[in-house]
Amino acid sequence: MAEPQGMSVQGTGSAINSIKKYSDIVIAVAIITIVIMMIIPLPTALLDLLICVNITAALVIVISTIYNEEALDLSVFPSLLLVTTLFRLALNISSTRLILLEGYAGEVITAFGNFVVGGNPVVGFIVFVILVIIQFIVITKGSERVAEVSARFTLDAMPGKQMAIDADLNQGAITDAEAKVRREKIQREADFFGAMDGASKFVKGDAIAAIIIMLINISGGFVIGIVQRNLEAVQALQQYTLLTVGEGLVSQIPALLISTATGIIVTRSASEGNLGADIVNQFFRNDRIYFIISGVLVFLALVPGLPGIPFTFLAVTCFLIGRGLRKKEEKAVETTKEEAKAKDKAEATKPENIVSLLQVDPMELEIGYSLIPLVDSGQGGDLLDRIVMIRRQCALELGLVVPTIRIRDNIQIKPNAYIIKLKGIEIAKGELLLDHYLAMNSGTVFEEVPGIETTEPAFGLPALWIPETEREQAELNGYTVVDAVSVLATHLTEVIKAHADEILGRQETQNLIDNLKKTNESLVDEVVPDLMNVGEIQKVLANLLKERITIRDMSTILEVLADYARATKDTEILTEYVRHAMARQITLQNVQNNILSCVTLDPSLENRIAGGVQRTDHGSYVSLDPDSMQRLISALNTELSKLTNMGYQPIVLTSPAVRLYFRKLVERSVPGITVLSHAEIEQSVEIQILGVVKI
Repeated sequence: MAEPQGMSVQGTGSAINSIKKYSDIVIAVAIITIVIMMIIPLPTALLDLLICVNITAALVIVISTIYNEEALDLSVFPSLLLVTTLFRLALNISSTRLILLEGYAGEVITAFGNFVVGGNPVVGFIVFVILVIIQFIVITKGSERVAEVSARFTLDAMPGKQMAIDADLNQGAITDAEAKVRREKIQREADFFGAMDGASKFVKGDAIAAIIIMLINISGGFVIGIVQRNLEAVQALQQYTLLTVGEGLVSQIPALLISTATGIIVTRSASEGNLGADIVNQFFRNDRIYFIISGVLVFLALVPGLPGIPFTFLAVTCFLIGRGLRKKEEKAVETTKEEAKAKDKAEATKPENIVSLLQVDPMELEIGYSLIPLVDSGQGGDLLDRIVMIRRQCALELGLVVPTIRIRDNIQIKPNAYIIKLKGIEIAKGELLLDHYLAMNSGTVFEEVPGIETTEPAFGLPALWIPETEREQAELNGYTVVDAVSVLATHLTEVIKAHADEILGRQETQNLIDNLKKTNESLVDEVVPDLMNVGEIQKVLANLLKERITIRDMSTILEVLADYARATKDTEILTEYVRHAMARQITLQNVQNNILSCVTLDPSLENRIAGGVQRTDHGSYVSLDPDSMQRLISALNTELSKLTNMGYQPIVLTSPAVRLYFRKLVERSVPGITVLSHAEIEQSVEIQILGVVKI
């Protein structure tokens, strides 16, 4: 039995393929046949078959429109509407011919005239009129208006849609092929709704024609029945009215289906799926609606005089629907949570998330839990505002844009402690007492105040933590008194200045270069990348920052590099040239009252240092024996102590050729020392030498 069934399916598929192959011929023959039907009389058996074909075709069309996701899925509908209307009119003419000639138009029309309306011509006439009114006034009129408005708005929206496609194409969001497809779709939509605007007029005309044909059939049949067939008036009226009503119902039911399909297809503008799926998704998404309706129906069931059983049944139905929707929603939420947990677990095991743990913040500030009020603005903390001011200060004083400082609370450190980290490594720390002030002896204290002894974290000076009640007295006694947040802000500022050369990286350097390029493009183009790359410029800037020389004047720095980078690629030598060009800034930074108080080096020591310079591919250094090095450090400390005891900064003045190498020798052993050369001091400055370093 399986073989014949397979052969049947195979035969049907072959027939469909044949129809597709010769579809143009089939359509042409069908349209010609429809026209011929209006002229040549049809036998009743063939008429019955064609009427059934009409009903079937109408059902196929209306079901197809229900499953459409957009109007263009059935773009042939305007032409199909014309063909079906013509076919229906041809059937009307053929059935009218048979009714008037023979008083019989086949089994289908007779069945509709007798069974559907119970053999009552008056009821049949009323039903027919109601169908025509529904089709003509409600469905056809609405479809015509929607088609007209859709056509108008589609045409008006075409320029905007075209511009949107061009914008997406220019931005690279879509390819040329995708843009072509979207343009074609817009054109097809305009053509479709324009055609639907005209085709909907056929439905309207068909409804009018149905009324006229019905009146002609009844009146003509009444006359023919009495005059030609010798029927009594009542018998003729009943016979021809039933046949006419049957023929009208047979014709208007498919017409009503086609009209409904027309209304569906022109109102599918805002849908994302087929009609059934859209209705279910949009009406069954909120359980509260059905619970409320259930309560209202229960109330109506209890009202005296109203039928309680139907309302009760519907109330229970709505309640069950709402309960089902709620369970479905709860299950969906639970499923979503499980999927989220599974996704998080899967994400945690991905290598990318492990790699993200390797990210190191440029600067971090870890605080104990007792210091959290410093950050919380709700508790009066202004540390975040202070950090903003610190970054502004560093930009003005050093020309360095300090990256964002991440603040974390760390329960593993002391409650009052804080740690400053650079690239994940601790570089400074301290402790604060929030309810105390830090009092430092500025050298003018004439009477001490009681307090907790400590060390000022920024400069390492001895200090006291005093309560707020002692603040005024401490200031009167000559102490410098600051609050806890100022202590932290000062410490953080000094740490940034001391490690500015480490904070400045290649990306920060590139940002500085890009900023300069906005105003001095020719200078940047001359230096980068022909003479120096970003890494080499970064080394020069870091050398300046290491000795707290501002890099804010990037224009001057790059001009010097443009002049000397052709002669040497040694970034340390280039740094010296930059320092010479920035003599005014260096002088302003180290000279007070136009007098530079300093110590200098013995000429023999300078000659020895210059003679000990060793140059390699990785830079230059000074080679001194350990004994000479020890004696140099000892003599230097002695002279600098004299200088600081007199209240001056620890500054050493050398010749330009020796400054760099002397700085390298002593920077580790004598922190905080400032080494200047004669070329970095303006000629108008008076140099006061207070000591000479000899070994």
